[in-house]
Amino acid sequence: MYWPGGSLTKLAYYSTVQHKVARVRSFDHSGKDIDNEPLYEISVQEEITARLHFIKFENTYIETCLDFIKDHLVNTETKVIKATGGGAYKFKDLIEKKLGLKVDKEDVMTCLIKGCNFVLRNIPHEVFAYQKDSDTEFRFQTNHPNIFPYLLVNIGSGVSIVKVESEDKFEWIGGSSIGGGTFWGLGALLTKTKKFDELLQLASKGQHTNVDMLVKDVYGGAYQTLGLSGNLIASSFGKSTTADKEFSKEDMAKSLLHMISNDIGQLACLHAKLHNLDKIYFGGFFIRGHPVTMRTITYSINFFSKGEVQALFLRHEGYLGAIGAFLKGAEQDNPNQYSWGENYAGSSGLMSTSPDVYPMQRTRSGTFDMLEMDRLERPLVNLPLLKDPSTYIPDTVDLTDDAMARKYWLTCFEEALDGVAKRAAASQPDSVDAQERAEKFRQKYWNKLQTLRQQPFAYGTLTVRSLLDTREHCLNEFNFPDPYSKVKQKENGIALKCFQSVIESLDSLGWEERQFALVKGLLAGNVFDWGAKAVSDVLESEPQFGFEEAKSKLQGKGRSLDLDLDGPPHKCALIFADNSGIDIILGVFPFVRELLSRGTEVILACNSGPALNDVTYSESLIVTERIAAMDPVIHSALRDEKLLLVQTGSSSPCLDLSRLDQGLAVLVRERQTDLVVIEGMGRAIHTNYYAVLRCESLKLAVIKNSWLADRLGGKIFSVIFKYEVPCK
Repeated sequence: MYWPGGSLTKLAYYSTVQHKVARVRSFDHSGKDIDNEPLYEISVQEEITARLHFIKFENTYIETCLDFIKDHLVNTETKVIKATGGGAYKFKDLIEKKLGLKVDKEDVMTCLIKGCNFVLRNIPHEVFAYQKDSDTEFRFQTNHPNIFPYLLVNIGSGVSIVKVESEDKFEWIGGSSIGGGTFWGLGALLTKTKKFDELLQLASKGQHTNVDMLVKDVYGGAYQTLGLSGNLIASSFGKSTTADKEFSKEDMAKSLLHMISNDIGQLACLHAKLHNLDKIYFGGFFIRGHPVTMRTITYSINFFSKGEVQALFLRHEGYLGAIGAFLKGAEQDNPNQYSWGENYAGSSGLMSTSPDVYPMQRTRSGTFDMLEMDRLERPLVNLPLLKDPSTYIPDTVDLTDDAMARKYWLTCFEEALDGVAKRAAASQPDSVDAQERAEKFRQKYWNKLQTLRQQPFAYGTLTVRSLLDTREHCLNEFNFPDPYSKVKQKENGIALKCFQSVIESLDSLGWEERQFALVKGLLAGNVFDWGAKAVSDVLESEPQFGFEEAKSKLQGKGRSLDLDLDGPPHKCALIFADNSGIDIILGVFPFVRELLSRGTEVILACNSGPALNDVTYSESLIVTERIAAMDPVIHSALRDEKLLLVQTGSSSPCLDLSRLDQGLAVLVRERQTDLVVIEGMGRAIHTNYYAVLRCESLKLAVIKNSWLADRLGGKIFSVIFKYEVPCK
């Protein structure tokens, strides 16, 4: 399914991807001495998942595009190919002859709206505002839970303005014949430049004030009575009537771009005001991520709306029609019932077309850039306890905006890369090509990091979370589903042997001492994080480093770690666990046990898939089963469903509370959860440090990074312990 437009063919297609996943399952230990045996069996299995691919071809390469489709068309039952846009008519005969398929033409606007709704719902940081003169060009928006209503202004050859009210309800409310085709056509006449991108390049180098007549040229300065700045354009191309000289191609192209962009901006603004809309999304081949175009439209919208309407752009606006055509063809599979996630390993990302940031030279293969999205097993939704989902921002620091932090973290991930590649290869000792794949992973991720140095906005807001997620995606691409599986297996086994002695020690303490010891144990367990270099160095060099040693490293003191458990018990606590081994078994579970003993139900949420040495849902099932066999409190809580194990829907060391497994959200509502505990540096510092919930919350972690500790005004192994009670 694809969308041939006037100059580009945008292709959307669905594939099944076979990749490796790590599985764990209990051994049958009945009647055996298990002291020296592994806790559980680890296996690597093949799994089939769905992936959406989106790529672009110049129409010059339409034959190459059709060859690509033919090579990838493995489903012999496919008889029809969905197409929309002008090229659906232009290339219909060629497509049907070359592919032997019937072309089913879809309505352009219906496809655009479907595609727009899809990206707004499924791609975080899809939307951005453009601010050319600020330190950060791209200001990305968080996904709003309710995307309607909005105005879509599609600037192709002409301009279409559509009011979108719901998934299937939209209305064409206006348009203009003065659009991208006008810029291209008049530009070709003025400059003799026939190629659209070359015309944009000329405009980026031009000075429009050499051609345009400004307010100050007419009145000698600002027009104070009307409040008009002297630098406003009074007449586009106005100086060409009086100046007896030749104007440069660059200046004429820039003046033309301003004229058309201002006209479109004013028209869009008037329609937005007329229909009481404050969001306008701009798309179409005229935009193409071009800075001067976006800047001019943004200025125009701000000027005419007095800042009340926002001009917004889409990272993947060029794919909207292709996505919509695909969705029309896949309606029987109902793609909208799933959640999708961008695969950073396969997506090329947003590129600046500003000559000083990223040269416009492209490879001549015909492919411009790619977007890949993986289908997730279950729908992802907001945590019902978020106070305001529309303003929730998961990430604590925006590395796109913070140059110093960006430089540090990119260097940090670069320096850790060799160790990660080594760990990945070592995790598959029986594989003959593990070393080769690990090197390919290393090179791929290194290249991604270099891209992000030059284009930190490539995948939306750059954060520590996105850097970690990109690394996990790259590891999975080269079939390293869980490099820390053996480490986790070993540490879980060791920690279980210590569980009963830790519980006995806690039970011997008085009430106040026990509360403090429980919290200190939670924090000490959180030290065991293989993702932190300071910790991995210790764990590699000191195999005997354990729970008591970790307690001695903590920098938090005395009553600063108080958690008020003196009042009535909470009805239900939701705990987001972090690391496997000592963290969950000796840190989290004693705390869980205390809550259960007080009459509080507990929902223990763990990652759906592996990331670093974080505990996964499947591992938590085995660990909990073994703890229940030793401890009657845990045993009875499991039996009576007072302790519930759930998956988060995430495979990240960080936590996005707006994209959680739907089953978890349902359970949180049903059990009337009134306490949320978020544990770990990734979940409680890199993300969610400023998250505001409608119930009591505890965010706790140990800072295992020297630079971060310095920035927060502490020392390495300092404690973050943030207990928050919502305002009434």
